[in-house]
Amino acid sequence: MKIGRVVAAISLTLGLGVAGWWATAQTRPVVAAVATVPGMPAVADPANLYSETVAGKLSPAVKGALSRVYVPNRRANTVSVIDPETMQVVDTFKVGRNPQHVVPSWDLKTLWVANNAEGRTDGSLSPIDPWTGKAGPAIPVDDPYNVYWSPDGKSAIIVAEEHKRLDFRDPQTMRLQYSIATPKCGGINHADFSIDGSFALFTCEFDGAVTKIDLVKRTVIGTLTLSPYFARPDVVAQLTALEKKKSQLITTQQVIVQEAPELGGAICTSRGMPQDIRISPDGTTFFVADMLADGVHVVDGASFQQIGFIPTGVGAHGLYPSRDGKSLYVANRGTNKMIGPKGGKGSVSVIDFATRKVVKTWPIPGGGSPDMGNVSADGKYLWLSGRFDDVVYRFETTSGAVDKVKVGREPHGLTVWPQPGRYSLGHTGNLR
Repeated sequence: MKIGRVVAAISLTLGLGVAGWWATAQTRPVVAAVATVPGMPAVADPANLYSETVAGKLSPAVKGALSRVYVPNRRANTVSVIDPETMQVVDTFKVGRNPQHVVPSWDLKTLWVANNAEGRTDGSLSPIDPWTGKAGPAIPVDDPYNVYWSPDGKSAIIVAEEHKRLDFRDPQTMRLQYSIATPKCGGINHADFSIDGSFALFTCEFDGAVTKIDLVKRTVIGTLTLSPYFARPDVVAQLTALEKKKSQLITTQQVIVQEAPELGGAICTSRGMPQDIRISPDGTTFFVADMLADGVHVVDGASFQQIGFIPTGVGAHGLYPSRDGKSLYVANRGTNKMIGPKGGKGSVSVIDFATRKVVKTWPIPGGGSPDMGNVSADGKYLWLSGRFDDVVYRFETTSGAVDKVKVGREPHGLTVWPQPGRYSLGHTGNLR
């Protein structure tokens, strides 16, 4: 009776009846706390690791930062700065050679432009002050195609694509700490991190694979080749044999493929080209965009096995969770080529995380080439670079309506700033 009276008192205090309190307690899923690596911020909600990036949940660390969209123009060696309120370019400044991505620092205080100087040795990182919108002197860094941060914030992870290597550097000075070689990961590219920070998956653009890195032991755990036909080992084996013979196409009359994207159509025997990667809200699975497979692979993080494939659109490339953590926006670049035409078959697909189904598709009127970007702080807009059209797209996330802003030549990994979240894991704003 005493316990009952205590429960009743608590329930009434909360404005609930005992029955209502008990029903709520019974239906709420119990998720165990996540034991993270030392130094990593605690996981606030183990059921949704994006809980701290919801609309408007800005960190005190970004207070007073200018509301801007920073666009690296790869072929112009510049960054265009857009005021999202006026939809106008308000500044353009020079950076290093071949700027690829604008990356928020782990502590949210600096935006780093990754200038990888393709094919040369004069790569660099240019720091941008988010409170002034201006760039400081570049720091020489070897081959920084992309930049991530260790979950504990102690290292910048420089993705040295050309060298098949990850360089761990001091996050302030960029002095080299140590490296991890990834010889079986040609075109090592984009990454995302496990919910506990113990490992990361990096995509291997030129090997059609993903590689798993143990961040604690500083070793490569393994490399997994991806395929839309993952559930048919007989088909994968035949495609592998055909690839070795340098054959280009095989029809479904020769090999019957379960759930082929187009019955009677052609199956590409070349390897895929994985691009961006994002983890599911519950931290169990990873979604991997594939520019040649025209869709998104699904990989179980613990077993490191492919468990699904979701067809989206031509040239699936960038992946961005919605602010409510329920959807995943897929930027389909509109071409399978590294250098594509203007006005391609670009679009955005919206995947429901819970069902792993495409629930919406937003085409670009007149065509386009959506590539990399992120979601606005309020979640109302998805900003993407138009890689081969020299524009930036702003998609309205309710209707899919598109607006455009003209920028420099070949815009790539833009970031929207500020963004909600406590800390950054890198790329164009992978915050948690």
